[in-house]
Amino acid sequence: MAPRSSPTPTTPCSDMVIRATRILLSVQLLIAAALYLLAIKRFNMSNHLLAALLAIGVVLLVRMAITANNFGLAWLYRSETPDHHKLSRAAAIRLFLAEYCASMITSSWTMGFCTFREWQGKTDLPPVLLVHGYGCNSGYWHFMSRALRRADISHYTIDLEPVFAGIDQFVPALHARIEEICRLTGQSKLIIVGHSMGGLVARAYLRDHGAARVARVITLGTPHRGTGLARFGAGHNSRQMRWRGNATEGRCSAWLARLERSEDPAVRSLFISLYSHQDNIVSPQLSSSLPGAVNIEFNGVGHVALGMHPRILGEVIAAIRHVRAG
Repeated sequence: MAPRSSPTPTTPCSDMVIRATRILLSVQLLIAAALYLLAIKRFNMSNHLLAALLAIGVVLLVRMAITANNFGLAWLYRSETPDHHKLSRAAAIRLFLAEYCASMITSSWTMGFCTFREWQGKTDLPPVLLVHGYGCNSGYWHFMSRALRRADISHYTIDLEPVFAGIDQFVPALHARIEEICRLTGQSKLIIVGHSMGGLVARAYLRDHGAARVARVITLGTPHRGTGLARFGAGHNSRQMRWRGNATEGRCSAWLARLERSEDPAVRSLFISLYSHQDNIVSPQLSSSLPGAVNIEFNGVGHVALGMHPRILGEVIAAIRHVRAG
């Protein structure tokens, strides 16, 4: 069995997302402190604990409003939800709260303090390369990494920078990382797991370098045909992921159309696309359904939560093990 290694932190000064995450967390703490002092000094609150809880509560409510806004925007571009995937009111509330918690955990903790590079497990399975999505880094994969470690599956990550570059600009770094992992492990092929934009980076890599190094690509909530919410994002990569118009009469960006025309149709058989009919970032949600791939539908899971939801983690691990069985 190959030696195991603990997750190795990246160098904070080399990661723009780490710095941005820590700055935003510091700003939120400062705002909470200012609200606490305002309550004590201006409104003469004698209960300091209550003042602190109110200050923190205001910050948490603002963050909750941001999550609610994402769901509201996704509603504008939504695709039709099949009857058997529609949610009850209670399930919709659970979906919202789970996505809010996932967003809070990733943006306030894991992306700022839990980035890593590799973990070595069994050698009888292909190594897995985890490719994060827009505005994220390897810390997004904290919970996926824990699940893969429990399953004794070797996995590696990559941090895509600069954050707002075009998707094609990430391909050389992905190519170099894939070659590095194959050298380190002695394996000729690996499995790519890509969240959101990470799946598009994988498709661009396969377009440029072919599938000689790739045994399987598993995408989680990837906007294969674009998303309407990309119009509210920044950067060239955001423009490349745009969907214009409604779910039935809209169209994807010119970049996505070119990507589809330039792909080898046979490569699509390598893909498994996991997506949720209640995705609050990829909308229309059926944009994640990739023709020619194995498409697996879920419900009740938000976009950020895709990388940590038990059902999704179980499906990813089963797909990885199936490569060995195949």
